[in-house]
Formats: sequence, structure tokens, C-alpha cells
Amino acid sequence: LPTLAKTLLPLWLMTCILYASLHFPPVLVQPKIGVAMTAVLTGVVRAAPALAGPGPTAEELGTLLTLAARVPDHGKLVPWRFIVFEGEGRDRAGEVIARVYEADNPQAETKRLDLERRRLAQAPLVIGVVSRAAPHAKIPEWEQVLSAGAVCMNLVVAANAMGFRTAWLTEWYAYDRRVLDALGIAPDEKVAGFVHIGRANAVPSDRPRPALSDIVTRF
Repeated sequence: LPTLAKTLLPLWLMTCILYASLHFPPVLVQPKIGVAMTAVLTGVVRAAPALAGPGPTAEELGTLLTLAARVPDHGKLVPWRFIVFEGEGRDRAGEVIARVYEADNPQAETKRLDLERRRLAQAPLVIGVVSRAAPHAKIPEWEQVLSAGAVCMNLVVAANAMGFRTAWLTEWYAYDRRVLDALGIAPDEKVAGFVHIGRANAVPSDRPRPALSDIVTRF
């Protein structure tokens, strides 16, 4: 593993564990660090269809959202929010996505429409992270956008450390105004990501990562 990953991941995990130790039962807060690190490093998948149930319980979901919200937030603006898709809610959202896709692609085959219909049903739980970044007299909008990205990453790390697998996706419908309107996302809001959470039997292969020598300079 790259030296930087070895250094940063334990610090990130210890932050989550320390916070959880103050607010949640010991069963959630005393994992073996080596096991948790392995879960983080191998838990991110690039395709939601690989994720199966069971998903997080209601209590685990509360823990995930609490940890996800523990991010840098200059000015305490809370420039993000969550949309939880689970159960039949995933199917209702999928019908919206399929309907919009069919409107733009009237010749689409049934197989493709079925794929679009299942976009948010390929994992037992999907959490949409919505950015509410907006112009502010003191807080740069860019910092608000970064805060929403940190929420997504916290969610991924927390879910992986709890033993789940995750896929942080956007896809075309995250940028389609018709879909966003139907999902209750305001015109001044944007989707930072749909984080799919479930379980997978196989450890996913990692994509090539950049060499530190190519991305690190010293001043």
C-alpha cells in the first residue's frame, strides 16, 4: 500500500472510532483496526450490481448518517443534506429515471429500460448526498462544495469499516433536471453522489492508482 494511504487511513478510522465510542454501543466502536483498514481499502466497488443484502439496520443507518455528517463545515452552514432510498422508495425513483430515459430514447429496448428502472435498486440502500452550496458573504462556495464531497467520503469510509461494501456513483440522472425535480431536489441544489451500500462476497479488484512521485511536490 502507498505510504500516504497507510498514514491517513488509520487517522481517519481512529477519528470515526473515537466519535462512535462517545455516542454508540461498544459493539460498534471497538473493531480490530487491521480488519477495519482492510474493509476500507477493499470495500469500494465501481458497480452497484455487485452489492446485495442485507443492508444496514435502522440503527446502523443512523450511525452512518451521524458519522457522515461529521465533516469540516466552515461557518456551520450545513451545505448538504441526505435522501435515503430503500425498500419501495428505490423502485419509485427508478420509475422516474426510466420514464425520463424513455422520453429521450423512444426506441429504447425493454432490457435497457429495465436497467434504468433498477438504477437505485441494485443495492439494499442508496443514500443521496445533495449539495446546497450557495453564494455567501464570508464562506467561499467552493469550500461548501468540498464539504459535501467530504460527507460522501465519510459515508463510504464509515460503511466500509462497518463491514459493508460501497459504490459512490452519479450517472446521467444526477444531472437531469427532470429527474432531480421528481426526487425533490431544488433548482439551486446538486447531487454530490448516490452512495450505494450493501454486501459483496468477492473482494473487488482495484483500479490503477497514481504513483506518489507523480502527484506529490515539496515546497
